[in-house]
Amino acid sequence: MKSSTVSGLLTVFQKELADFFTSWRFLILFLIVFAVGIVAIVIDAQYIRQEVFEAQFVFLKLFTTSGQAVPLFVWFIAFFVPIVGIMLGFDTINSERNSGTMSRLLSQPIYRDAVINGKFLAGVVTIAIMLTGLVLFVSGIGLRMIGIPPTAEEAVRLMSFLIVSVIYGAFWLGIAMLFSVFFRRVATSALASIAVWLFGGFLFLFPLLVQLEQERFVLAIMLVSPITLFWQVTTLLLDPTARTLGQMVQSGVRVPTSALSVGQSLLTVWPYLMSIIMLTVICFAISYIKFMRTEIRST
Repeated sequence: MKSSTVSGLLTVFQKELADFFTSWRFLILFLIVFAVGIVAIVIDAQYIRQEVFEAQFVFLKLFTTSGQAVPLFVWFIAFFVPIVGIMLGFDTINSERNSGTMSRLLSQPIYRDAVINGKFLAGVVTIAIMLTGLVLFVSGIGLRMIGIPPTAEEAVRLMSFLIVSVIYGAFWLGIAMLFSVFFRRVATSALASIAVWLFGGFLFLFPLLVQLEQERFVLAIMLVSPITLFWQVTTLLLDPTARTLGQMVQSGVRVPTSALSVGQSLLTVWPYLMSIIMLTVICFAISYIKFMRTEIRST
């Protein structure tokens, strides 16, 4: 039984992965993400030309410098990776139910849990491949522009940033699959997923747009947003001198501080990262339970 479950999961995984990489929707989205990511890193590189001779973390400045309050590349990842996750997951269940292919799939010797697990795993791997290619590509462009390779510590921080970005994308994939399981109409699940994305972005930007004196209230608003959690984790990982969100809210401005080691940065971001992981697990668990209990009839 165990071998049958694994075999079924791999079958669904391979099918979904092939569908993703051969669909025009994904290819167009892939090209857009790469194009915008390259533009972001090129703009960031222009701002650090004057800082090339600094002693530490020059390569990381490609991802943390833009001349603005929020680094352009980090902002791009925070707001565009959710679109990738939503596009991969908003119709992964309901479209097959509506077309009748889901009932035919389940009539094969494939367990139901293998279907949803395989679809989710294929989406996560797709996001991981896209982000890995993007980070490697823009790193190569940045290396050519500034002429300084990353140190071992910078490489570890970039790898940690990549892993966190994949987990962040998995969260939005889980959100989209959740609505795909609960709503029969594809348009409804897409709109619900986009609404969550817009609401998360609003919670992230609201304290920046409105002057609020209640520090705890501001912090509570920002930490409700997955976008804020991701931004906090990536900022602390890519900028060793960065501080926690609570310290930034209390001071109102950011002042230079001593650099943290990789271990210290990982310990600092762990609570925020665990929040993203728990949200992802909750979304997928609800989707899993709902899908396992849903009656699927042939049409």
